[in-house]
Amino acid sequence: MPERSLDWLRQARRDLESAVWEAKGGFYDWACFAAQQAAEKALKALYQRLGGEVRGHSVFKLLQGLEDKIFIPPELKEIARKLDRYYIPTRYPNGWPEGIPAEYYTEEDSREAITGARKILRFCEDFLARKR
Repeated sequence: MPERSLDWLRQARRDLESAVWEAKGGFYDWACFAAQQAAEKALKALYQRLGGEVRGHSVFKLLQGLEDKIFIPPELKEIARKLDRYYIPTRYPNGWPEGIPAEYYTEEDSREAITGARKILRFCEDFLARKR
């Protein structure tokens, strides 16, 4: 199987751009989800570069799986825990007692998600730049 870390990284960047775009439009639920996706795909780029593939969507678990290979700053683990909260409930009404996800997410939520995803993406970009 070909190594496609740069494709994963490019898509992570695009997902982050999408998160920013969604937040500007007031779609804070989708901005949070896109930020989570950006972080997830950036980490999958690392797995690709390290010679493996990984399944799953938890940013926190993806980071944990890398700990035996590289140092993961504790701050990133906390960011990952928060981003994982945006994977399902941002998209499905049954994640909430009533109403739709859009009613539960704020501009501040999207700002925090985008900032966190940016930090994880930067970490991944820095690692990939050293491993060329």
